[in-house]
Amino acid sequence: MAAVPLDPAPHTPTTAPSVTSRALLTVTGVDRPGVTARLFAALAEVGGDLVPVEVVDVEQVVVHGQLVLGVVVGTRPAEGSRPGEEARFLAALGRLAAEVGRASGVQVQVESVCDAGRDAAPAGRSHHVIVLGRPVPPEAVAGAAAAIAGIGGNIDAIRRLSDYPVTSFELTVSGAEATGLRSALASVAATTGADIAVEQVGLTRRSKRLIVLDVDSTLVRGEVIDELAARAGRAAEVARITAAAMNGELDFAESLRARVAALAGLPVEVLDEVREHLVLTPGARTLIRTLKRLGFRCGIVSGGFTQITDPLAEQLGLDFAAANTLEVADGRLTGGLVGEIVDRAGKAHALVRFAEQHGIPLEQTVAVGDGANDLDMLGLAGLGIAFNAKPYVREQAHTALNQPYLDAVLQVLGFTREEVLDAVPTSSSR
Repeated sequence: MAAVPLDPAPHTPTTAPSVTSRALLTVTGVDRPGVTARLFAALAEVGGDLVPVEVVDVEQVVVHGQLVLGVVVGTRPAEGSRPGEEARFLAALGRLAAEVGRASGVQVQVESVCDAGRDAAPAGRSHHVIVLGRPVPPEAVAGAAAAIAGIGGNIDAIRRLSDYPVTSFELTVSGAEATGLRSALASVAATTGADIAVEQVGLTRRSKRLIVLDVDSTLVRGEVIDELAARAGRAAEVARITAAAMNGELDFAESLRARVAALAGLPVEVLDEVREHLVLTPGARTLIRTLKRLGFRCGIVSGGFTQITDPLAEQLGLDFAAANTLEVADGRLTGGLVGEIVDRAGKAHALVRFAEQHGIPLEQTVAVGDGANDLDMLGLAGLGIAFNAKPYVREQAHTALNQPYLDAVLQVLGFTREEVLDAVPTSSSR
């Protein structure tokens, strides 16, 4: 008996002829059930002397009840096919288009698609460009489109993410490099007043699992230390120091000690008064509730004070909190601090600590803040968002939001308004 070889030569299949005829079918009209099914059922019946039709690409969108459906189909010529195969292919599709149009009440256009360069894709990674505004002016979309084209990018798709509390659209862009894209779009945002964020397309965008928020002027309105200083009669002095520190003009730790020293002698009950009068930034509850229901770990990292932030974290159901601690003696503030200072570097260390505590890689984290002392944290996170921040901070963060609503962060993360409503009961307070 002849031995059977252990590694027989692989069978070499006959190479199938390539797709040489392609056509684009564009369906427009009032959306109604069954249009897509009817079109594809008709495509399955296209035959005669043609081999079966292949679906090459499909894109469908419904805008305010109006359907736009694009389908690219192709066919390979049968062996021994006669000249004029492409013409017969297009004619068959034309008859199909007329029949589907009559039966469904839509318009179906057919046009030939040139094969040349059909598989070529612009160089560079794909990115999501999110345009947000209240409202979004047409010139913002026009400017973004022109800026993208100006650096060799192409808009592959556009979808609406939200219409409340801000309107936002997501453009999927190919062929543009991230730094050039952000730079080109920054001037559009500045001139139109819209926010324009850029994120790389990929699984990492939806893999974010932890968010840390600054507190003063981010999670809550205003600066807590300014409120305390007002009660100590030192408001103007402390406000000047705060502004200089947030703009990066002063070392945060040094400025913090100077401001805290101005609080010496205040009764500890003042902390309770200030905490009770805190006003959350609109959308803060929605952001936190949505992300927690989506499995995020949520926390706050503050250059403020634990006497304020710890009760706030408990009230909001947060997973962690880090802040400075005011020294208290005999029921009054001493003007000093207890323990290690949470400054610019301390905020970044806190982010790392929280991420490690929950086993979450830094690339899957989000940080949101408004001041210079947030910059290390914003840069270290997988996504750093400058929220209503000083120019110095906006220029260095991954992206910036200048909307008054904190839940606009959800759109930067790619969540639609519908997904937010699914995660948070509509009766919930913002």
